[in-house]
Amino acid sequence: MTPVDPQLPLFLGLMSGTSADGIDAALVQFPVEGGCRFVHGHTFGWKAETRAALVALGQGAEPASLDALGQLDAEVGIAFAAAANGLLERAGIDRAQVRAIGSHGQTIRHRPTSEPAFTWQIGDANRIAELTGVTTVADFRRRDVAAGGHGAPLMPAFHLAMLGSASEDRAVLNLGGIANLSLLARDGSLRGFDTGPANALLDGWCQRHLGTAFDAGGAFSASGRVDATLLARLLDDAWFALPPPKSTGREQFHLDWVDARIDGEPPAPADVQATLAELTAATVADALLAHLPEVKRLLVCGGGARNPHLLQRIGVRLPGVEVVSSAAFGLDPDYMEAMGFAWLARETLAGRPGNLPSVSGACGPRILGAIHPA
Repeated sequence: MTPVDPQLPLFLGLMSGTSADGIDAALVQFPVEGGCRFVHGHTFGWKAETRAALVALGQGAEPASLDALGQLDAEVGIAFAAAANGLLERAGIDRAQVRAIGSHGQTIRHRPTSEPAFTWQIGDANRIAELTGVTTVADFRRRDVAAGGHGAPLMPAFHLAMLGSASEDRAVLNLGGIANLSLLARDGSLRGFDTGPANALLDGWCQRHLGTAFDAGGAFSASGRVDATLLARLLDDAWFALPPPKSTGREQFHLDWVDARIDGEPPAPADVQATLAELTAATVADALLAHLPEVKRLLVCGGGARNPHLLQRIGVRLPGVEVVSSAAFGLDPDYMEAMGFAWLARETLAGRPGNLPSVSGACGPRILGAIHPA
């Protein structure tokens, strides 16, 4: 834990991503001179039945009823509030010291190209404000979608503010359930987009065949061999050829999608896992070289930053590019997105836009999120 600067307000970010593997909670401060001061963080697990319901909805399942969906929304809000309170207790911080909570919620459906387009994150922010006693900013994505954008990714603006460089082209790669890139050009321009699946498929395949929630250290992937035929079928999906802005989720890339591309005698489970890792590496590298060809450094965050096999495969496809954890630049890779939503809450309260039209495709900058006073 980093000591708190008494001259700076505290912000608390809450994030649960596509993998729905836990609620990341981060307590941060933002120095006047720039940067992000990480005070404390912790990941709080979901109840097994709650996670199962969230994963199913994210993959396109229909809710059992409106009552069930309403109860899940309240339950997720209560869980987010418990995570915020739990982090404050662990850090020994009085809630009165926290200016605001920024809550992403849990995405259950993301349809940025439907007509009309929509994105939906649950986790009742009224509950969070009520149970924590802290002003809560939430529902960050829908205003960007209403303005014609994808509502995603939202982290590139934070990445630029924290990690941009005037001396070299850099990129930030978030390896969550879905992989996404922030392209930080040395001239200050910025683009960002999803590149395709990452941990959502790797974790799902690992759960199916090993009964474990994730591939610890990438050992399962490393034990297999890439099946070139299967990889070609996976890469043939039309989504990968779409130009930015683009975003996706578990409703697009899930195990049924993988199963439909396994033809004839299925490869060994370890070979499929190796092929899924190679799919992530190939789509990340191809997108990066196509859109920021002079990139010098790739800063990795998210759960995939702890998968050395996956990072090695990305590095092989990016000769001459230094692939390092965001920790090398002072930002904990496990809590990058939670820190980002704390930053977005600060921007909202300050009346500043949180989206970037060059990233999301929105028709203009917009102040994001709804404010729920304490």
